[in-house]
Amino acid sequence: MNFKQVLRANPYLFALLLLVVFVIMSAALQDNFFRLGVIGGNLRVFLPLMILAVGQTLVIIGGGIDLSLGTMVSLVNAILVTRIGADSSPPEIFLAILVGCGAGMLAGAVNGFCVAWLRLQPIVTTYATSFVFAGLALLILPRPGGALPRELTSLYRSTPLNIPFPVFIIVALLFVWWLLRSSRFGQYLYALGGNPEAAYTTGLAVTRLRFSVYVLSGLFAALAAVALTLGIGSGNPRIGEAMTLDSVVATVIGGTRLSGGQGGVVGTVLGVTILGLIRNIISFANVPTWYQTLVNAVVIVLALAAPGVVSLFRRRRV
Repeated sequence: MNFKQVLRANPYLFALLLLVVFVIMSAALQDNFFRLGVIGGNLRVFLPLMILAVGQTLVIIGGGIDLSLGTMVSLVNAILVTRIGADSSPPEIFLAILVGCGAGMLAGAVNGFCVAWLRLQPIVTTYATSFVFAGLALLILPRPGGALPRELTSLYRSTPLNIPFPVFIIVALLFVWWLLRSSRFGQYLYALGGNPEAAYTTGLAVTRLRFSVYVLSGLFAALAAVALTLGIGSGNPRIGEAMTLDSVVATVIGGTRLSGGQGGVVGTVLGVTILGLIRNIISFANVPTWYQTLVNAVVIVLALAAPGVVSLFRRRRV
């Protein structure tokens, strides 16, 4: 079995190797890197993007892409902080989260309807709807503000059984992915992304499947907004805009092809962790602020290009 076949059978293998490298570099630059408090702090920062990137991964596996997920996060964040006050009761908090999740699914349904039923191009459609969702976020929350109950934000920072709370969420994400991957829905999703024409001719309900994937991605965007809001304890109508591109990059680093039909959530979780560690390394390495964006971009490009470069080198040797 050659290198290309190994990567095809284990799409997250390269991401795992990268993760090991960046963990070693992080430990070398940060003496307390493996302390429970530091690990918990890093995971709390990484978790919202992990959840969002899971939704992006599902869409990309199915042969699409969603450029509006970040603005969905902003929209749901605005909804949460305007409905949850410092003295809100648990039922009110629960209802606000349900409303936020419903808004995320509704936004995903708008994308799904345009892509699946109207057959518009996903990249153009979701880019256009991102402005709609961003505008709604600004309408609901014109300026940053709001404050969540201290007890609610403390839960997100807690360590039950000496385990950081985000660990339980990550395990739940992987469990949900295992259920989806093992179900007919997961099998149909890979078939749709791998060869949509063949999937249609075999009787697969392509339109409904595409629609459901975008609704599901909207739900994950809402859950990402919940995690992000719990982490910062306030609202910002533009807080999720930068997360869209990060979710795509993390998905690709994790081994999911933009062409669809290959990849998985395990690699995406690794990809988000790699992105976070890259930024931490740049910060701890005392890279000047005006160079950080450039260095970050170069490292990400190299990480994305490495498998293709290795494959090209092997073909030339043969």
